[in-house]
Amino acid sequence: MHHPTAIIDPKAKIDEGVDIGPYSIIGADVEIGSETIIESHVILKGPTIMGKRNHIFQFSSIGDGSPDKKYKNEPTKLILGDENTIREGVTVHRGTIQEKGVTSIGNRNLLMAYSHVAHDCEIEDDVVLSNQAALAGSVKVGKGVILGGYAIVHQYCFLGEYSFCAMGSAVNKDIPAYVKVRGNPAKPFGINSVGVKRLGYSSETIESLKSAYRTFYRKKLTTDEALLELKNSDQNTPEVISFISSIENSTRGISR
Repeated sequence: MHHPTAIIDPKAKIDEGVDIGPYSIIGADVEIGSETIIESHVILKGPTIMGKRNHIFQFSSIGDGSPDKKYKNEPTKLILGDENTIREGVTVHRGTIQEKGVTSIGNRNLLMAYSHVAHDCEIEDDVVLSNQAALAGSVKVGKGVILGGYAIVHQYCFLGEYSFCAMGSAVNKDIPAYVKVRGNPAKPFGINSVGVKRLGYSSETIESLKSAYRTFYRKKLTTDEALLELKNSDQNTPEVISFISSIENSTRGISR
């Protein structure tokens, strides 16, 4: 399953059923779970721990050290879950000791061609980074988030679950759960109703999210006033509660 031109460090831990293509380089302290496919010309460096059934396409560089000037080649980590698809030319860097020391990516994510995940990022499950989308250091990305092509995210931003960043968005503040943004700087333009409808959300749930959005963004209330009104509602669904929590937990301020 390993092409004879692949270079595999003897310290790498590779489970059975892993396919490694021509001219790929697997460094020391790399662990690869079973049924993973590594295409040609891929570079994997460690410490990197990778789960099962991942598929990494050609010319990707995964687990290299951070270009952050503070980074001095310390043995930080990249942790990658299961069933992720990493397309051509993607770059993913390990953490830095000045932050958590770990970059983490969950399960079933799609990182499309030439997208970038910087040091200490946290990506949950079912996330899509479209072509050339880029996350700066220490960005947190919630479940089901989609970034359109060429979207970029400033360091330390948080993208709430199932939010959506349109093509070319420049995100410099936190985005609440389920909210769509676009532009430079990115501004909100409604609830990601199409995305959650595809996931099977009921019309009642979608309408409750739209109502919460109108309260926060359209009533010309301060953040505290809007949160108070939302919390006092007796019709909050779990999705609206997630929307509220993502605003309360913001550290960079909310995109408004």
